[in-house]
Amino acid sequence: MQVSVAHHPPNTAVLTLRGSLDIDTAPSLKANLSRLVERPSPRIIVDLSGLDFCDSMGVGVLVTAHGRAMERGGWVRLAAPSGFLRRLLDTLGLIDYLSLHADVETAMKD
Repeated sequence: MQVSVAHHPPNTAVLTLRGSLDIDTAPSLKANLSRLVERPSPRIIVDLSGLDFCDSMGVGVLVTAHGRAMERGGWVRLAAPSGFLRRLLDTLGLIDYLSLHADVETAMKD
């Protein structure tokens, strides 16, 4: 999996993921998100449009980052989840917990 970070005003980071998010790649995402979540009032958008696959380890990293961001007065928003990932999150009961958006632009506006 490839992870890139771009910073946008106002104080928003966009993480773009490419490839598979699984037990082997989740630690890389966790490290990137942990660094960003430690900022005051973190605002993070995770662009999932290039993600081919996501397992429970990947979902766990996203859920943990969202919770930590909320504790610090910020948020993590998921942009462009695939149909598979949306169904997985729905099955796990996370649709109402996580903030899902059609694309990065929509996530930035809300």
